Amino acid sequence: MTPSDCYACRHEALFDDLPPRERVAHDGLWRVAHDFNTALPGWLVLLPRRHVTAVHDLTDAEAGALGQWQVRLSRALLAVTGCAKTYVVQFAEAEGFAHVHFHIVPRMHDMPLEHRGARVFALLRRPEPERVTPEHADEVALAVRDALG
Repeated sequence: MTPSDCYACRHEALFDDLPPRERVAHDGLWRVAHDFNTALPGWLVLLPRRHVTAVHDLTDAEAGALGQWQVRLSRALLAVTGCAKTYVVQFAEAEGFAHVHFHIVPRMHDMPLEHRGARVFALLRRPEPERVTPEHADEVALAVRDALG
């Protein structure tokens, strides 16, 4: 995969024009987006701003900031969604999505058992009527941004 084949890199190239849902928060190393095809409001994706396809290829600076981002985003999701906890997951295996990215997923108190743990991924790639709308994703993104301070 080259950066031109990569969904994350194509969006990074448009960074200044991205809507709030695609740039919830960022620094020089990481960008946070709201997932685009989820049925769960607050499903965030944490991506390195350069093309990386394996965690072991992160720089020391990227690795050092990673844990801070994961904890800060988990706290922000708690504040915004009232979730019981967050799941942090990294696979980067889907075609076009091999760019390392971490799913930061709010696990709600009332989440049905069939969507807990790894089964939460059933809430991705949902038919459009079930997905969080772009407008709602923008609202959540701005609330998370505010919660991050």
